[in-house]
Amino acid sequence: MKFVKSLGFCGLALLSAAALSISVSGVIAVLGSSAQAGGALEERKLPMRFTWVACEPDCLGWVSAVGIVTNESPKDFEEFAKGRELRGATIVLDSSGGSVNDSIALGRRFRNLGLMTTVGTSVETHGAQGRRFSVMPDAYCESMCVFLLLSGKSRYVPETAHVRVHQIWMGDRAEDARAANYSADDLMIVERDIGRLAKYTFDMGGTGDLLSLSLNVPPWEDLHELSRDELRMTNLVTTDDVAEVLPEVGRAAAPVAVLAAKPVQDRLASGAANDLAVAMPAKSTKTADALAPTASVAAAPSQ
Repeated sequence: MKFVKSLGFCGLALLSAAALSISVSGVIAVLGSSAQAGGALEERKLPMRFTWVACEPDCLGWVSAVGIVTNESPKDFEEFAKGRELRGATIVLDSSGGSVNDSIALGRRFRNLGLMTTVGTSVETHGAQGRRFSVMPDAYCESMCVFLLLSGKSRYVPETAHVRVHQIWMGDRAEDARAANYSADDLMIVERDIGRLAKYTFDMGGTGDLLSLSLNVPPWEDLHELSRDELRMTNLVTTDDVAEVLPEVGRAAAPVAVLAAKPVQDRLASGAANDLAVAMPAKSTKTADALAPTASVAAAPSQ
């Protein structure tokens, strides 16, 4: 008997054939130049990467987490954390989601470290005063990224960020979910992982509204973008003050992630990029990648 190893939250598949068991929705926060924009999109096609961002000598720094959560991500974070005092730091998320169970493990690790969370894209600029790092708030946190956001001890979502949710599904059947066949084993996997996700949500201080909003969006519908009221109702936002989660760059500088948004256009869904600072979402498409079935035991789902 075969078991599908992962569930999926519907989305635009951005991973190559080497990708692990995930269903994602492609997003991009286009930065100040086409080169930066293309680079940001390419990063989002890859497994999640953790980077320490700091402005010497006055910036306290933060962790940039960009990309898709895979079954390697918890281990990658542990390697990244070695030799760093991360307790109480801030994670800046720009992610389309990924593996459900690995995201749960990563989120619990974030909470154990007392990390704070927000949504954004870290940007480096060069000027008369040297290098400067800031956070562009026009970024995306979708699917399991939303539950990583929930793991923060304090949680801030910029007005121009996009937090979007959808439903658990079998990762290899999300593209044409209505036409696919499902077994009792498939139903068991779905129900098992909904239970795991529900326990995690309540452990992190989220509400049942977050689960309800997510699980009401099937793979043949567009992802649901949470409104400001829904962000508060689900307890994804705990503060409206960016200074609570992001350091100030120098004594006189404004807090990062308070950059003014530039004019917007349709969100990009491919490697193409332009010189605008922000790209907004178009109608989403739904595909999924899944690992090959194993002979006996069902493993972690993906979102």
